[in-house]
Amino acid sequence: MTIIEIPAGWPADEDTARAVQEELRERLVTAEEGPAAGTGRVTGVDVAYDDERDLVAAAAVVLDARTLEVVEEATAVGRVSFPYVPGLLAFREVPTVLAALGRLAADPGLLVCDGYGLAHPRRFGLASHLGVVTGLPSIGVAKNPFTFTYEQPGTDRGAFADLVAEGETVGRALRTRAGVKPVFVSVGHRVSLERACAHTLHLTPRYRLPETTRHADSLCRRALAEARAAE
Repeated sequence: MTIIEIPAGWPADEDTARAVQEELRERLVTAEEGPAAGTGRVTGVDVAYDDERDLVAAAAVVLDARTLEVVEEATAVGRVSFPYVPGLLAFREVPTVLAALGRLAADPGLLVCDGYGLAHPRRFGLASHLGVVTGLPSIGVAKNPFTFTYEQPGTDRGAFADLVAEGETVGRALRTRAGVKPVFVSVGHRVSLERACAHTLHLTPRYRLPETTRHADSLCRRALAEARAAE
């Protein structure tokens, strides 16, 4: 199995990474509505780590947005490209995720990330980072809240409450299953918050997490296990 090495010139310290993050954020597009839920294709991306071996496995799984059937999947395994720093996690994952996306023959359509977009201390989480560098519309659907203020949404499926930071709405706590804890949705790139939530509800017909995330999570764990076995 080919291991993706850290790209030449990749940021190696916090100051450099923050400067790159600020530069990329200038290219962020938040004024587009984005594709309608249930149309085109949606691609889930996720990663799994083995820090002892300095490995990260990325998976990209393309679904038909209408039927939620898998169209194509791809993986890549790389070296962890940045230390763990809250707010800069994209720099640990992006090179390997891009390698997985690059192995797809199908059009990825909308990227659905297991993480954040605008709901980020500097309004530029993984979903925004990937959206900007690929040019694709993207959203973040996270399992756990970041450090933002929000009220608990109602108990019914589809109920939501805004995630607020410094008086700004940066996402929503969205109930995808009645009586089950919410997920945390934010805009990544080229998609409105309303559309991001509509996509999330369409992608969760049976479970709390989107089908994109469920498929990508399973696939990246398998890829990591295979990489360990091959060493």
